[in-house]
Amino acid sequence: MDSNTFIPQAFIDKMSSILPENLNIDELVAACRRPLRRAIRVNTLKIDIKDFLDIANKKSWALTPVPWCKEGFWIEIDNDHIPLGNSAEHLAGLFYIQEASSMMPVSALLHHFQDTENATLLDAAAAPGSKTTQLAAAINNQGLIIANEYSSSRIKMLHSNIQRCGIKNVALTHFDAAVFGQWLPNTFDAILLDAPCSGEGTVRKDKQAMKNWDQTAIESISTVQKTLIESAFKALKTGGVMVYSTCTLSLEENQDVCLHLKQAYPDSVEFLSLDNLFKDADKTLTPEGFLHIWPQIYDTEGFFVAAIKKMAEVAVEPAQKRLRKFPFQPTTQTVRSNLYDYFENQFSITQLTGVLYQRDDEFWLFPENIVPLINELRFSRLGIKIAEKFGKGRKSGFKSTHEFATCFGQQSPLAIELLAHQAREYYQGRDIHDIDTNNSKGEVMLRYQGHVIGLGKSLDNRIKNSLPRDLILDKNLFDE
Repeated sequence: MDSNTFIPQAFIDKMSSILPENLNIDELVAACRRPLRRAIRVNTLKIDIKDFLDIANKKSWALTPVPWCKEGFWIEIDNDHIPLGNSAEHLAGLFYIQEASSMMPVSALLHHFQDTENATLLDAAAAPGSKTTQLAAAINNQGLIIANEYSSSRIKMLHSNIQRCGIKNVALTHFDAAVFGQWLPNTFDAILLDAPCSGEGTVRKDKQAMKNWDQTAIESISTVQKTLIESAFKALKTGGVMVYSTCTLSLEENQDVCLHLKQAYPDSVEFLSLDNLFKDADKTLTPEGFLHIWPQIYDTEGFFVAAIKKMAEVAVEPAQKRLRKFPFQPTTQTVRSNLYDYFENQFSITQLTGVLYQRDDEFWLFPENIVPLINELRFSRLGIKIAEKFGKGRKSGFKSTHEFATCFGQQSPLAIELLAHQAREYYQGRDIHDIDTNNSKGEVMLRYQGHVIGLGKSLDNRIKNSLPRDLILDKNLFDE
């Protein structure tokens, strides 16, 4: 229990007035003062759950399953001061550190939307990337996810997490999410709107989260949320599913926003019940079928999740667009063959899915679903850059990228396995000396504990480091 957690009396009074009859305010306040349990989600694009559980067992990590996400686990480790973010498994993208309740929106979306194989999806407020990466793993890197983030300062973090997790089916955009309804009406098969909110539910991990709590601010945020949910609903295809979620507790930001949408489009909005999303979901179920998650019920953050189906089209006035010329061109068949031959000869990698585009000497792999949207939207980053061309004539060649390694490197049987001290030096940006390179020449995939962590260039008995400078970590692998 932490008495330093700031909880305004006005907030306590308000929550007392909206708590269900079977709950009491003292339990809510006590839960808000307890430290938040750490949780992680296994990234099944990199490792299956059983193999990860074997790793956790060897490390004496105690894992408790999260009921609403089969990849999610609460985690306890002997040395609570070891930063999980610098563990070998996290750096290799095998898991994502994610609060348990925030795994629920994606689970709710997939509960009511299963036709994901070639779907076009929108994560309307995506940073830092927990839900985008969860969604991408759930649909096995297929289809397309537009991951939008309004805050320019958070775009880099979003891209970094997508890259670490080996995700290739994402296009990043940087807009106020209110534009999507007019810019891309009736476009998305499913939409996740984890709306910006007052964050009342996050006080367990941030003692000062409610320092500036104010009822007027909540009402102002609610107005923004209503605009966002209307826009997202317009961007949704008829028959599509949208999940609206927040990490807050006030009705104005949750039920009232969804009811506003129903009032605006009564014949088009159907609320989908989440009563059987997981065992004991009924403990937080509202009369509308939403989940209003009080922190004391599942020992989590406070959260809210609603699933909504679009039953009929709604009127939209399309935007007048003026876009810059798209800077990429499809590659020629000759160039494509040469590049893919290089990947096969150098790494024995042959399974690359997507459409190949070129910008100057850069080669990018795009999700196929993006092609019809290329001239409809401006992208901050699209797909993944897999290689660059260097030199001319006989001296020309290809240089692979770190993104290529994170997405496809595990296919390579030729990767060189590093020891702990060598992997530590690699993450520090140093070249690796006195290593058996297996007589390899040129670019090589580098593995640690069986998982590809990046690229290097083999030069006799050393490997030149190819880790991007912005990914260098002086302190890493503390638990090795």
